[in-house]
Amino acid sequence: MHERRTWADDSDLRFRSSEPLTLGVELELGLVEPERMDLAPGAPILVALLARNGLARQVKAEITTAMIELNSSVHTGAASLREELADLASTLVTYARRFDLSVIGGGTHPFQEWSEREIYPSRRFREVSGTYGYLARQFTVFGQHIHVGCASGDDALYLTRALTHFTPHFIALSAASPFWRGVDTGYECCRLNVVSAFPLSGCAPPLARWSEFERFVREMRRRQVVQSLKDFYWDVRPKPEFGTVEVRVCDTPVRVDEAVDMAALVQALAADLLAERRSFDDEYFDWLHARNRFQACRFGLQAELLEIGAAAPVPLRDAVRGLLGRLRPRFKALGTLREHARLLGRLDERNRGAAWLRSRFEATKDLRSVVSEMTRDLLAA
Repeated sequence: MHERRTWADDSDLRFRSSEPLTLGVELELGLVEPERMDLAPGAPILVALLARNGLARQVKAEITTAMIELNSSVHTGAASLREELADLASTLVTYARRFDLSVIGGGTHPFQEWSEREIYPSRRFREVSGTYGYLARQFTVFGQHIHVGCASGDDALYLTRALTHFTPHFIALSAASPFWRGVDTGYECCRLNVVSAFPLSGCAPPLARWSEFERFVREMRRRQVVQSLKDFYWDVRPKPEFGTVEVRVCDTPVRVDEAVDMAALVQALAADLLAERRSFDDEYFDWLHARNRFQACRFGLQAELLEIGAAAPVPLRDAVRGLLGRLRPRFKALGTLREHARLLGRLDERNRGAAWLRSRFEATKDLRSVVSEMTRDLLAA
């Protein structure tokens, strides 16, 4: 039997209010060795070294030893977030070179074999591995998680439901994982297929009050469904210890600089949703979400989106363009018009994410060369 923890109290359920619309980003990245360009188990030594140099909070381990996570501090705007992420990524690259390692973004490593991965030696990751078996090692994929501050738990639950409605938009704009185990999957984002294998993935329950959420989690603990809130792999989830809502569907971009654009979109959309609250209740919400999520993963911006109450789907690219147009005043008020323009530029797929990765493979016919270009592009602006 794998080890299980017990919880003495529910103090982790207390929602710690934060300044609304503040931003934080987590970026999962891959570590590769430069000869074969395959993933390498360098995280334990890098995490320890960076911790000794004062970066324990900014650079953390992930579930397998070929992954590492960058964590930003809290920001009110995109400019300072962009500067910090660029500095953190540059520092990580510099330290990695000491051990003959390189760093990549993108949602997946194009040809690594999950069976060769090692679980990071921490108590939590051993527990996850004990529970989920091979899925834990297969979880060597790389996502961007975006946190937005909330004044209350009730606001966090409202945003959790509301932002879930827009996850197809986030997926399509950030998709950067067409390759898996040496094969072009035909998906723009295949990373989320790995996440979806976990039984507690998908949509958060439609709860309106934080007291209802507390009761829900207590009951899940009583029935031994979960131990920690981290056991919920929902597309969007509240994070009470941070006072945030966390959007979890975005692929890590090939270029770290592009992560800020997605954070700016979540910030502007959250501002709009909080200012003009509307209902996303629909008895078919979860089914529509599953269908739209699949379409976005499979086809990216070429997907078809079926909106709540609509009789027929619309092109997702048009829906994203319309959303960005509607949100432009929010971007302006938040000082992120530069990010707004960059997001509009993503509607031309040729030089972004999955399309760029495929174009590099078409040019070289060699996935090792693609990974090599990914290491060079990580710090590109």
